[in-house]
Amino acid sequence: MKVETLFSVEDLEIEFRTETGLVKAVNGISYSVEPGEVVAIVGESGCGKSVSAMSVLGLVPSPPGRIRHGKIMFEGRNLLDLAEEDMREVRGGQIGMIFQEPMTSLNPVLSIGVQMAESMRQHLKLNRKQATKRSIELLEMVGIADPEKRLKQYPHHFSGGMRQRVMIAIAISCKPKLLIADEPTTALDVTIQAQILELMKTLSKEFQMAQVIITHNLGVVARYADRVNVMYAGRIVESGTTKEIYARPRHPYTVGLLNSVPRMNMAQGERLVPIVGQPPDLTRLDAGCAYRPRCNWAADQCAMSIPEIQSIGTNQHSACFNSGQL
Repeated sequence: MKVETLFSVEDLEIEFRTETGLVKAVNGISYSVEPGEVVAIVGESGCGKSVSAMSVLGLVPSPPGRIRHGKIMFEGRNLLDLAEEDMREVRGGQIGMIFQEPMTSLNPVLSIGVQMAESMRQHLKLNRKQATKRSIELLEMVGIADPEKRLKQYPHHFSGGMRQRVMIAIAISCKPKLLIADEPTTALDVTIQAQILELMKTLSKEFQMAQVIITHNLGVVARYADRVNVMYAGRIVESGTTKEIYARPRHPYTVGLLNSVPRMNMAQGERLVPIVGQPPDLTRLDAGCAYRPRCNWAADQCAMSIPEIQSIGTNQHSACFNSGQL
């Protein structure tokens, strides 16, 4: 029996008008997420990962931003067609989001308890006593000791890792069907990173909650994601199962990302291979492949047109004219 697709993005285009020109931050991306599945979106800063996530909840600032084209489907409804009142019911209630920086996402003048209760009182219609009880349970679930005391404290009383746990607790408080985590382990040490990702994986299994994890680090998602979408210059250049992409990447950018990640089986004296150059200026893209100036496999054809993403193998797709040579 085929599982119904919970969430999908179809040919999404987002642009920003700036003083230096038109920025096509997201340029025709498509992907889907099934119930209980963890999908990662990886790529360097500025490739469009966070903007695409913000668009799901209607948080792209307009102006200067504009969703030019595409669909964002959730349980059979196009979120882009919803009125703001209907979108507020989806935002936080059916789709939760962990924002990139918890210190700026949490209100510094409101206690943790007030901020946790707000969403539950709005979406679950809990009274103050019920919301407090549920908040205590959530803080225990995410591993914060002495939750009753912590509810009365403010964000500056918490460490970075604990604030991130609070953000996770708020995001899952209404038992959403989809959780979007934008750089959930930014600025955390590797031990706390592992704890946060293990917690999210456990919650995904427990609640059958689909997840979209946005990060720049392929190494972080290797253990936790079922599928990976690799983004570059506003486009998805490779997608597939985590196992397939790690076994044989089929886009030069994915190869570069993997070569720059330390491995346990590296030989003595073996050096990491960084990706040369810098990400492109999105206001100055030409008719060719955006990765071409940094690519070891670039050919004349790459300067003439942008390769379309094509199926390679069973569950893998790549947008490269030379995928067969990798």
